[in-house]
Amino acid sequence: MPSKDFERIIRKLREVERGSGRDYTSFSVRGKRFGYHWPRTDTVGLKQTIAEQQALVAERPDVFEEQFTSGGFGWVVVRLAGIEADELAELVYEAWRLSAPEDLAAEVPLPQL
Repeated sequence: MPSKDFERIIRKLREVERGSGRDYTSFSVRGKRFGYHWPRTDTVGLKQTIAEQQALVAERPDVFEEQFTSGGFGWVVVRLAGIEADELAELVYEAWRLSAPEDLAAEVPLPQL
């Protein structure tokens, strides 16, 4: 899946704030981080529940890897070349929803591609 498709998914969410590092772009909603994109490695890092992080890594270690855990959440690295757009949209939406305030999350449905 090309990076431009990842960007298209991000644009469908509300109140996404971008930050730039030397090698990555970060994504937040109302000041709470939910994702990263590393163009050089064609990967993204997404906030998930710890249970989801463990399930993804166990099921498809060629696509997902554990990044870190923090504050009750498990971050997962996703290799974009190994994932379909609809599955990535679900994971990005879940990462966003885990960081968005409840009222905002309730207003925004899963993005349709």
